[in-house]
Amino acid sequence: MMEHWNWITIGTLAALVIYQYFHVYRVRRESRNREELFQIVTENAADMIALVDVKGHRLYNSPAYKRILGYSAAELGETSAFEQIHPEDRFKVLEAAREARSTGVGKKLEYRIRHKDGRWRVLESIAGTIRDEKGDVTKLVIVNRDITDRKHAEEQAEHNSLHDALTGLPNRTLFLDRLEQLYLRMQRNPERRPYALLFVDLDNFKEINETRGPVAGDQVIIEMGRRLAAQLRTEDTVSRPQDDSLEDAVLSRMGGDEFAVLLEAVGDPSDAMRAAQRVLATIEEPFLLDGHPVHPSASVGIALSTSTHTRPENLLQDADVAMRRAKALGGSRCEVFDEAMHTRAVNRLRLEAGLREAVEEGQFRVHYQPIVQLDTRQIAGFEALLRWQHPEQGLISPYKFIDAAEDTGLLFSIGQWLILKACQQLREWEEKNHAAQAVMMNINLSARQFADPRFVTDLRNAIHEIRIEPSKLQLEMTEAVAAADPRVTVTVLTQLKHLGIGVILDDFGTGNSSLIGLRQFPVDALKIDRSLISEMLADRGIRDTVDLIIALGHKLKLKVIAEGIETAQQFDLLRELGCDLGQGYLFSQPVAAEAAGQLLRHGLETQKKSAKAE
Repeated sequence: MMEHWNWITIGTLAALVIYQYFHVYRVRRESRNREELFQIVTENAADMIALVDVKGHRLYNSPAYKRILGYSAAELGETSAFEQIHPEDRFKVLEAAREARSTGVGKKLEYRIRHKDGRWRVLESIAGTIRDEKGDVTKLVIVNRDITDRKHAEEQAEHNSLHDALTGLPNRTLFLDRLEQLYLRMQRNPERRPYALLFVDLDNFKEINETRGPVAGDQVIIEMGRRLAAQLRTEDTVSRPQDDSLEDAVLSRMGGDEFAVLLEAVGDPSDAMRAAQRVLATIEEPFLLDGHPVHPSASVGIALSTSTHTRPENLLQDADVAMRRAKALGGSRCEVFDEAMHTRAVNRLRLEAGLREAVEEGQFRVHYQPIVQLDTRQIAGFEALLRWQHPEQGLISPYKFIDAAEDTGLLFSIGQWLILKACQQLREWEEKNHAAQAVMMNINLSARQFADPRFVTDLRNAIHEIRIEPSKLQLEMTEAVAAADPRVTVTVLTQLKHLGIGVILDDFGTGNSSLIGLRQFPVDALKIDRSLISEMLADRGIRDTVDLIIALGHKLKLKVIAEGIETAQQFDLLRELGCDLGQGYLFSQPVAAEAAGQLLRHGLETQKKSAKAE
């Protein structure tokens, strides 16, 4: 019986072994079949198929990689797949792989990969997972389809839908979209600089179409579009004039013979007027059409964004109204929608033109206001102040033209002229022995002068040429200029100190005064702003502020100057508080060089003056 049971057991085991053998054989055969099938599919597939491990290392690349990207299998093995992907697309590819590994479901995505010739191809990709017996993902199968041609076709179709077929410029649809973006940006940030719109309509274009035919009309439109686009793209005079106040511009053909220019940021209405005049000048250059001369002209309407606009299209409507006004007035001109804005813009342009003429014809003058030692009432120096001797309006204060001079870029040359003239005058006084004691010459610095890399070199040359002691020259700069770029400020001030030139921090007490900055900047004196001096008798808090500034200056071993002294009471209080120096109408208003020389020779007589401080 036992023997019989053993044979049954052996027979059963043998059967199990035989079954297991055939099962393994069948599995291996099926596996080989699957591998053969996988190889057949991948090697003949139009798409690129890759097998990578969980770390992204290539295990297999189908032959399609060679056909589509130009790389052989050996070359692919030598490079990282990650390195071939466009840098801007790498993160999303990594995220898609991570998601496929964690969820087991691949997500379709598009990314760019470098062809062997260096160009970028666009792939549409989806990943699948391979898991082991435990269910862990061990490999990713990635199928990539080259969709470069399709993407180019889509992009071209989108470009065509947003660009004018004749000129290639953005069309009305794209222009209105950009206009809406600017409108929304202004709604979110009302403090940003306004934007402006120039609406351009060619004059007498209908006549060209009727007399020379529509083909000639198209050629005129193409030429006008080319000229305007060249201005924006290369010469850049529409989008960035000399004062650099127009940050960006969008040019569009609105249809027919109409163009529009969107100026994305303007600092002053005159900026838009200036840009419109450049547009007119560009358009009005004659050219030959089929061998015959053409003298084109245009009417330009200007509108500036305001808080009253409730829709972005309102600005376009305003510019269109202004353009029609320009055309009704005879064409070949530009008009601004808002009359008040038009007046301001025209006045500003006249002022800028007058300033250029003043520079060319030498209409600027220097007046000198004495700076007084308060304890002795003796003249310690003068502040050189710029004046414009206008041929029609007489003497003009810099407060009326300084911004325009800054915007036009003239202020640097005017400022350098002022320094040279003041130094020459100081030298002349010294040679004539006008002063019983040495006097200082204070000169104001503009932000543009201070930022110009030529400034210190030009100043050194002027001092050497005129032969004055650098220590007798003091330059005044405001807190705003000093704080604009502290590193540049420290560098320039250090250079001035090496030259022996003094520096005064002007308008102190009215800006965002920084004690850290004050200790950082190597200055020699503080000048208390006139607004504090005028209020200190009536306001105890302001009086205490003046007292603190004087104490602070002395603590830092700096001289303290008070400007705008008009009354004897102010003078007495400042002496009581220990202020070192002062200037104002109580002593003298700014006077011409000859009168200043008389003051030096004969001394000051303190007088009560009620005139407003300059």
